[in-house]
Amino acid sequence: MKKLSPIMFVGTGSDVGKSIIVTGVCRLLKRKGYTPAPFKAQNMSLNSFVTPDGLEIGRAQAVQAEACKIDCSTDMNPILLKPSGTNKSQVVLHGKPIGDQTIKEYFLGDNKKHLFEEAITAFSRLQEQYNPIVLEGAGSISELNLKHRDIVNMRMAKVANADVYLIADIDKGGVFASVYGSIALLEPWEKELIKGIIINKFRGDVSLFEEGKTILEKLTGMPVLGIVPYAKDIYIEEEDSVALLQKNMTSSEGKINIAVILLPYISNYTDFNVLEKDPRTHLYYADDPKNIRNADIIIIPGSKNTIQDLLFLRQKGIAKIILEAYQTGKKIIGICGGYQMLGMYVEDPLSVETKIKTIPGLGILPISTKLTVTKTTVQCSFTFKEYPEICSGYEIHMGETTTKKEAPLNTIGEVNEGYLAENCWGTYIHGILDNPVVIEDLLSSFSVAKRNTTFDYKAYKEENYDKLADLLEEHLDIDAMVSEMQLLS
Repeated sequence: MKKLSPIMFVGTGSDVGKSIIVTGVCRLLKRKGYTPAPFKAQNMSLNSFVTPDGLEIGRAQAVQAEACKIDCSTDMNPILLKPSGTNKSQVVLHGKPIGDQTIKEYFLGDNKKHLFEEAITAFSRLQEQYNPIVLEGAGSISELNLKHRDIVNMRMAKVANADVYLIADIDKGGVFASVYGSIALLEPWEKELIKGIIINKFRGDVSLFEEGKTILEKLTGMPVLGIVPYAKDIYIEEEDSVALLQKNMTSSEGKINIAVILLPYISNYTDFNVLEKDPRTHLYYADDPKNIRNADIIIIPGSKNTIQDLLFLRQKGIAKIILEAYQTGKKIIGICGGYQMLGMYVEDPLSVETKIKTIPGLGILPISTKLTVTKTTVQCSFTFKEYPEICSGYEIHMGETTTKKEAPLNTIGEVNEGYLAENCWGTYIHGILDNPVVIEDLLSSFSVAKRNTTFDYKAYKEENYDKLADLLEEHLDIDAMVSEMQLLS
């Protein structure tokens, strides 16, 4: 198939649906016989993923690669910012951390030129392998005070020679002003890159916006190439903190209630998406002790600052609720930072997270953790408990956990991992709950779980990638977009 120039989707603001549109376009192009790959120069995310070669990228690009039916790589997201404290983020370059910076230091500092060059190099490598590259922008394309330092949106589009499509969220209101204003504030060279407009999250009969479409085209001089309906029945993993705010926050009757502790520095909460979709369970996020007490299972998730989140558990009275729940036989799970919190203590001799050198853990598991500067990032295959099934997951953590008495939860090759203590277990493995054998074991003691019901999360995700592609094929003029793309030699 002939090599095509890149295509890029940018937004009038944050949370307009850029990541999901890119995911759907990736699957749609794949179905049309192309070999697409996603690219986002710089991502800021609470959730990350590990590539097959043991490097770290933003979760959204891993999802988009999955939609393309290819393995993810750091070239798809060369720069990742991981919030790790008040106005502070860890900077990850080509999958490895290179230090922490405040938001001010990152966005106003002088290192963006170097990072932009690195992003361009990653993009070039990716373009040699895939056809076409589907780029994603970040936030708004018209942040006048920041865009001269911006390395994600129009400067990247120019370097990539990409056809750019502007996405607006009509559900937010003010769609005419947001589209017109975003384009009006662009410089002439930026306007030349914009090839069309996409109206996203339209509720009701799409045909009712025909007049609005005509008005927008007259105002901007650009075609509206799609009006995409608001589709709540399509599930695609989202990584932004905005998505977390839209999760369930209270318990419910008639199902197995699973509470995930809403930590201030929560990370990789996509670990629990499978439990949101399982028909037997009701998963919710909570930081109120009374609400947590209603849960049948309590999960302590990953954290970008284990010590600060341990302090939070005690200050809010949540630690006491967790201990009471454990003593009464409720199931307690800790993943990554949550696993560290379940132990006897956490040490930070090198001040990786805070100036606190040692802090007591919850004391449920006989383990201890020492935080380290070196980050472990690796995909893994493992067996869970005594089950023969081969499971898959990945590790992302900065810490070494030890115990004097092993009671392993998992086995990775010949190495023991995690800890199992009656109704409590902990592990460093993210994605452990994506494995059906783990879910069935977790729910086996509940009467409601004895229904002849299983849930295949991987098949569910594949089904939804195709549903999203179907939706976009119906409501986006993808053929016009493809015909606009230039042939590359």
